[in-house]
Amino acid sequence: MSKRTDCYACALALILAGGMTMGCSGKTPATLGVKDGMLAPCPSSPNCVSTRSEDPRHAIAPLSFSGNAAEARGRLLGVLASTKRCKVVIADDTYIHAEFTSALFRFVDDVEFQIDPEARLIHFRSASRLGHSDLGVNRRRMEALRAAFEQSTRAGRP
Repeated sequence: MSKRTDCYACALALILAGGMTMGCSGKTPATLGVKDGMLAPCPSSPNCVSTRSEDPRHAIAPLSFSGNAAEARGRLLGVLASTKRCKVVIADDTYIHAEFTSALFRFVDDVEFQIDPEARLIHFRSASRLGHSDLGVNRRRMEALRAAFEQSTRAGRP
């Protein structure tokens, strides 16, 4: 290899190593939270799912629960606590915000839950902070969380 090629290879290695250690977290979106009784809508990009979306590319069913909202919230927090690379940022009585970080490039996805005690539903929105496509990661994550939540319900965990 020439010295020039060696320099390019070293520069590329440093860029990749720096990107992996610094991560691709992006900034926390200003649109998070419940505004006018709703979570923010999904953007037009395919890296988001929401129970409030009418667009089939983004739409997903909410979680349902029986019993009271506090018990459902406790079960949901238990599921989140047992999920790898998940950090609960906010956990109010009817709103939860969690950050999920990918293992390799440290991409961060924001997942929000809005608990509706009267309807006995938990609405949610899961969106990537960066990029255009997530290759279905947000939808698969939310279906896995749904399965874990339903399992916790059947097991009668608080």
